Amino acid sequence: MTTRTFRITVRGAFDGLTEAQRAALLADAAEHDVLRAAFTPEGTLTYDIAARPAFVFRFSATGEKEEDILEATERAEEAATSWLTGRGYGYKQLRSTAEDLSQAPLGKRQRRAARASGS
Repeated sequence: MTTRTFRITVRGAFDGLTEAQRAALLADAAEHDVLRAAFTPEGTLTYDIAARPAFVFRFSATGEKEEDILEATERAEEAATSWLTGRGYGYKQLRSTAEDLSQAPLGKRQRRAARASGS
């Protein structure tokens, strides 16, 4: 059986932040800049609290079956909510999307490379 790689994105918005919480997020903003975004097993958080209250967690996971993406998405959501509630941050509009990279269409360069290796 082959291993499948999943990318899970959990989006939401901070809600009801105190001034102290907002200040803490602003102080740590450089660590959570979108330029540092990556899909990792432990998750990467990005936000720009100075511009808007939205945040994005990016997770990567693996599985052997197509159905494993559902469990991976559940684990990602639990990790995101655990991070938020562990720090006392309120949130709303939590939603997730997941992609099985084995099902993703090939990009232009990937198609070109596949044709070149097949010839």
